[in-house]
Amino acid sequence: MKNGKNILSEIEKLAEKRKNEILTLPDAPTSCGCVYFVSADGDDENDGKSEATPWKNLSRVSSFEFAEGDEVRFRRGDVFRGFVKTRPSVKYCAYGVGEKPRLYGSEKNYADPDLWEIYDSEKHVWKLQEKALDCGTLVFNGGEAHSRKLIPSYRGGRFVCRYDEEKEFIISEEMTEDLDVFCKIDSVLTEKPSKGEDFPIPALDWESRGELYLRCDAGNPGEVFSSIESLTRRHMFFVGRNEGVTIENICIKYVGTHAISAGTTRNLRVEGCEIGWIGGAIQHYAGTDPNYPEGRRGSVTRYGNGIEIYGGCDGYTVKDCYIYQVYDASITHQITTNGKPFELKNIKYIGNLVENCVYSIEYFLDENRGVDGSVIDGCLIEGNILRRSGFGWGQQRHNTHTPAHIKGWSYTNTARNFVIRNNIFDRAAYRMIHTVALDGASCPKMDGNTYIQHRGGVLGRYGENKISEPDDLIFDENAEKAVKEILGDREGKIYYC
Repeated sequence: MKNGKNILSEIEKLAEKRKNEILTLPDAPTSCGCVYFVSADGDDENDGKSEATPWKNLSRVSSFEFAEGDEVRFRRGDVFRGFVKTRPSVKYCAYGVGEKPRLYGSEKNYADPDLWEIYDSEKHVWKLQEKALDCGTLVFNGGEAHSRKLIPSYRGGRFVCRYDEEKEFIISEEMTEDLDVFCKIDSVLTEKPSKGEDFPIPALDWESRGELYLRCDAGNPGEVFSSIESLTRRHMFFVGRNEGVTIENICIKYVGTHAISAGTTRNLRVEGCEIGWIGGAIQHYAGTDPNYPEGRRGSVTRYGNGIEIYGGCDGYTVKDCYIYQVYDASITHQITTNGKPFELKNIKYIGNLVENCVYSIEYFLDENRGVDGSVIDGCLIEGNILRRSGFGWGQQRHNTHTPAHIKGWSYTNTARNFVIRNNIFDRAAYRMIHTVALDGASCPKMDGNTYIQHRGGVLGRYGENKISEPDDLIFDENAEKAVKEILGDREGKIYYC
């Protein structure tokens, strides 16, 4: 065990250097097809085929039928709002000079006093004057502050307090902190049974809008702040099953679900991107959930990852990206198989800087109906700087005991050729690693990683759960021994702070 008094300063400098490298990566055009340009002062009636005739909006990009090998270039320094439906074997990248092009999920900057009206002057609660999509949170002045999102349950045709379902959720009474936000979206209900009970709950889709309330003690939020951005309930890049998609040198921010969302696909590559302030929107209401850790009460699921593949893959690379302030995971590959075999192959997460996400890197293979032949085959997590897991805005979640830098949960997680090496794990609000599998041979090989954690904090959980769950390892005087003998990381370096 080594004292980490000076190591945090060194890591801070290293992370800042890495961030600057990522933010200033040069463009690398590689098109073997047509090239299309998009700029903030373009026109969607243009042909988009030159810098002099660019398109303007993301909707134009989404609707166009690109050919394989085509390239879409967004002008650096510009802001684009909306989302992008990708096409197979198309590259989405940057051109020009300056900062990476910024693609925002937020529909507008809400720092306009005309957009807000007072709802309760005594409690300083304001209401947005237009209907809005659900949001994960609101971000003020580029990250100087953010909202606490209130999540009531929905029972008996009304919103009720989540921790006291006998009590009706009254907006002004429950918005007790400055910058609290609540999205009231219940215009469409479903009668689907939930956990054996049949009662209506709000049904959300990509177009569901409702009323947005914000407590702002300092006055009209449009006057108090110069920037108010909503983590809006949408993905930025819809990849789906499209193969061969590349996303390079793009800044993606203020997205309430996933910045980049893919299903079963091949050869997805994300490189040199900045991805921040992601997630937290409501995925679904689910009525009463008796399995919730806090007991029998209404279940409201929030979600949102930086880059996600949900399904199988063959070729999935995330390299040289700066990812921060994500509600769930910065990067993940995952699937619950439901008895259908999946292969997740040739996965590489290399050289990324991740800060203040609940899970720095997540993976899981949940063979929930028994072992069905699914496998993670060839996964390399190398040279990443992973910092402050669980210290970001996403930790306003209810399950505060889940954060980890490497989050594999405790599923079957059948894997081979799985290596985690030469990474820096810099503090975690809970576990540093959670890598458990039914068979111990499926656990990743740990090699040459650096572990920095508070004395008495949790190192993590590693090993097989064939009979029972492995014990948590504590970051105490035995941590070095645990890293070398239990994790098998003989070259690992240990520091406490």
